[in-house]
Amino acid sequence: MRLAIDASNLSIGGGITHLVELLRQADPTSHGFEKIIVWASSATLARIEERPWIEKRTDPALEGHLLRRLAWQRRTLPRYLREAKADLLFAPGGSIVPRFQPAVTMSRNMLPFEWSELRRFGFSTITLKLALLRWSQSDSFKRADGTIFLTNYAFDAVTKVTGSLKGKTIIIPHGVNTRFRMPPRRQRTAEEFTASNPLRVVYVSTIDEFKHQWHVVDAVGRLHQEGLPLRLDLYGSARASTLPRLTDALARVDGEGQFIRYWGAMDYKEIHKCYAAADICVFASSCENMPNILIESMAAGLPIACSNRGPMPEMLGDDGVYFDPENATSIANAVRELATQPQLRAEKASAAFAAASKFSWSRCAKETFSFLETVVREHQEPVAG
Repeated sequence: MRLAIDASNLSIGGGITHLVELLRQADPTSHGFEKIIVWASSATLARIEERPWIEKRTDPALEGHLLRRLAWQRRTLPRYLREAKADLLFAPGGSIVPRFQPAVTMSRNMLPFEWSELRRFGFSTITLKLALLRWSQSDSFKRADGTIFLTNYAFDAVTKVTGSLKGKTIIIPHGVNTRFRMPPRRQRTAEEFTASNPLRVVYVSTIDEFKHQWHVVDAVGRLHQEGLPLRLDLYGSARASTLPRLTDALARVDGEGQFIRYWGAMDYKEIHKCYAAADICVFASSCENMPNILIESMAAGLPIACSNRGPMPEMLGDDGVYFDPENATSIANAVRELATQPQLRAEKASAAFAAASKFSWSRCAKETFSFLETVVREHQEPVAG
């Protein structure tokens, strides 16, 4: 069998990480796939490791803007699929554009399916784009022969919008790269935190409306005023529309950058070093499908102060201290609880580290290709007449 992957709309973030790790860990021949053809931009293809069964293909249209890529998916990709003699189309980006069967897609972005979160962007091109994604992905999920969800939370939220889906569905969570796995360290006592060697708090995430970094900044400012020796390090790329809100918060709380620093974007290959240098991880997002950052910090052996929204409790369970991500007082209370109780930190870190073991890219690859094989086999079976 021949598997075609339309990765033309994957360029950054978790989608790229998933594709790269999936193909790195895959053993497609054990599931009946002799060839995998991947269509993507040249930058995306460069990140995919060479394998004898992978054929990388690109097109000038895939280096262009959104409308040009959509036109390519609708007009050109169907011909490429026929020429490649594809037995299955896999669209991990969420939208199946060509009318091809069988096809499998993935639910990856929750913003289009949660109006309360979408409204944060106001009347903007981002809101329009997300509304269009809500329509296109809903249509794709309804047409798909198979849809992969990352969490039960995502399945429930999406099907609440789409209704029941005719195709097969499955929950397959992402994995964690082994470089993130670091056994929990010895937890320092509150007395060991000093101005020169403070409690190190890290928050790794894009700066966006639903990530609430400004509330975290306010929370850390309150703890600093209480006399708690701590430092907050923020890492992540920022959109032009949200960076000013963070900048204003930083100027208001710590204008001289004495205990809060925003370091900007971090190369994904270096992110594990951010966790290794920290004592506590904060994750304050209010809208996620499956947050890689959360499971990475779990694997890194860190005690976690975490948002109580979305799928976060599903991933972290009882192994973190939760807060309301839109309430600085709630965030401060969670961080304070961990900061002042070394035994609690040790217990939460060890439990989260153990729970992270179930998030494996090899398991993700095996379950994904098993699902893809099942969809193809069922499609190929003759209908009893």
